[in-house]
Amino acid sequence: CGKAFGKRSHLRAHDINHTEKKKPFECPRCGKTFTHHFYLRRHERIHTGEKPYQCLLCGKAYTTDSNLRSHERIHTGEKPYECHVCGKAFKTSSHLRSHERTHSGEKPYECHRCGKAFTQCSSLRQHERTHNGEKPYECSLCGKAFTSGTGLRIHERTHTGEKPYQCHICEKTFTTVVFLNYMSGHTWRETL
Repeated sequence: CGKAFGKRSHLRAHDINHTEKKKPFECPRCGKTFTHHFYLRRHERIHTGEKPYQCLLCGKAYTTDSNLRSHERIHTGEKPYECHVCGKAFKTSSHLRSHERTHSGEKPYECHRCGKAFTQCSSLRQHERTHNGEKPYECSLCGKAFTSGTGLRIHERTHTGEKPYQCHICEKTFTTVVFLNYMSGHTWRETL
């Protein structure tokens, strides 16, 4: 699958996911099962809120060391994963794999209700909310709820007045790229 690990033991534990169907390690809180006790321990942090891996530069904490390493690349600017087709670089191997699907056209994540397919698992999860009505992202100021974090962030701009997209010709600013393109018909640049 192309996933990389810092320790050989973690790679061997991960490889079990591809070869064995047996998942003998069960979470006592939610019943989710795992192929290795390491994955169960890591999963349990979701329930406990434990985040033992902390960034020394900004203090942000994470449940896994790999998530911390990915985060640290924000500070260093390092993008070690490069697309062999177009040369675009990424901070994580998972972002590279998602990007590579834009070249291949592969859409491995399919909605079991309507058959629509997606390049990313997160896109499928967001799409499934259109079927079940789930809106987990709620505005802390007015309580309005959204199916995606992006929808919430765009909405929050109605409260803050933020308009991060600016027309490079007339310099008028907009809350979204869509509004910029619709209203001005010009190309855009972010003001941030």
